[in-house]
Amino acid sequence: MAVFVVGGAVRDALMGLPVNDRDWVVVGSTPEAMAAQGYLPVGKDFPVFLHPRTREEYALARTERKTARGYKGFAVQADPGVTLEEDLARRDLTINAMAVPESEAAALQSSVPAEKASRAPAWLDEVIDPWGGLADLRAKQLRHVTAAFAEDPVRILRVARFAARFNDFAVAPETMALMQGMVEDGEINHLVAERVWQELSKGLMSTQPSRLFEVLRACGALKVLLPELDRLWGVPQRPEYHPEVDTGVHMMLVMDVSARLNMPLAVRLACLMHDLGKGTTPAEALPRHIGHEDRSVKLLQKVCERLRVPSDCKELAEVVAREHGNIHRSAALGPEAVLRLLERCDAIRQPERFVRVLQACECDARGRLGFEEVAYPQAARLMQAQHAALSVLTAPIAQAAASEGLAGPEIGKRIAQARLKAIGQALG
Repeated sequence: MAVFVVGGAVRDALMGLPVNDRDWVVVGSTPEAMAAQGYLPVGKDFPVFLHPRTREEYALARTERKTARGYKGFAVQADPGVTLEEDLARRDLTINAMAVPESEAAALQSSVPAEKASRAPAWLDEVIDPWGGLADLRAKQLRHVTAAFAEDPVRILRVARFAARFNDFAVAPETMALMQGMVEDGEINHLVAERVWQELSKGLMSTQPSRLFEVLRACGALKVLLPELDRLWGVPQRPEYHPEVDTGVHMMLVMDVSARLNMPLAVRLACLMHDLGKGTTPAEALPRHIGHEDRSVKLLQKVCERLRVPSDCKELAEVVAREHGNIHRSAALGPEAVLRLLERCDAIRQPERFVRVLQACECDARGRLGFEEVAYPQAARLMQAQHAALSVLTAPIAQAAASEGLAGPEIGKRIAQARLKAIGQALG
C-alpha cells in the first residue's frame, strides 16, 4: 500500500499558494484493508475513507469509464491493481494530475510563495508527473490530460473556472477544440443543474469572473447554459452612459469590478443578472432599453429556477434588476421618493440586504469604460436615509395612535410620516 497527495494541493504548492485541503490517493489497497486499519468508509459512488485521526478523505486509486450520458453514467474500477498513473489519467487538467508521496505532505503546506523562494523546494524532485503538468504549469497552460476529458461535460465548466481563478493561464488550443466538439455533440445539454450552479458559483467568486464567461463563450457552452446572458454581446447601449457600448462587454466589466471590490456571491450573481432584459429589447428601440428592468426580473427568475439558485441570491438579484436604475438616479430624489424607494427595496425590514443591493449598484455604475475608479455617492446618501428611517421608534407611535382609536393603515401612515420627517432632516 502506497499513499500520495494528489491534485490541487500539489498544484498550489508548486505555485507558492496556500495549501488548505489535501486529496489523498491510496494505491495497492482494498476496502477491507482500509477498514481493518481504522479508516471509515464514506463514499457512496466511489471508494472513499476518512482517516481515523485527521478525518481527511483517502480514496482508493481508481479508473472511470463512461457508460451513459449524465453525471452518474460512469463505471468505476478500484482494486489493488490500479496504478497511480492510471488514477491521475482520469483527472481533468494536467496541472491537477500530479502527485507527491505521503512523506512529502508536510513540506507542501510549508511552501513559500514562488516569488519569495530562493531555490526550488526539496520535494520538487519527488513530484510524480506522468502527464506533463509541471511543464504546463510553467507555461501557464490549461490542458486536458487525455481524450477521456470529453466523457464528462462538467469539465468544460471546470476549465472555465480555472481560467477565471488563474487569470494569466491560457486554455490550450487542443483543449478548446475538444470542448467545442463536446458542445457540438450535445454533451453540455446533459449537465445536472446542481453541478452547473456549483461550478458557476465558484467561478463567480474567482479572481477575474469575466474569464469564466470568455471561455464558455469561446467553446459555445454559454449559449447552451445561459442563453439569456450570451445574447447580450452585440447589443448596443447609449454611448453617453455606456462608453463601452456593447452590453456584454459592460456585463464583464461589472463582474470584474465586483471581484476587485471583493463582493460576496449574492452580489456577484445580482451583477450578472441585472441587465438580462437588454437582450430582448426590440431592434427598432436600440440603443435605448426602456422597460428592461421588468424584463430582466422575469428572465433571471427563469434562470434561477432552472439552475436551482439559492433563494437569498435570487431575491437580491430581483431587487437589483428592478431598482438599479432608480438607485442610480436617486441623487435627484426628494424625501418622499427616497422613502418609496426604500420601501420597494424592503430596506427597513431587511437592512442588511439593502447594503448588498447598493453594493451591486455600485459595481454596475463602475463597470463602465472609464468609470472604474469613479465614486458612487448614491450609496452613502441612501444609507443615510435608511439609517434615519430605522431610527424612528415605531412602538410609541403605534401606542399613541391606538390611544386615539386609530388602527391598521392609519397607524402605518403615522409611522410613514415620522420616517419621512427623519429622512428629510437627514438629507437636509
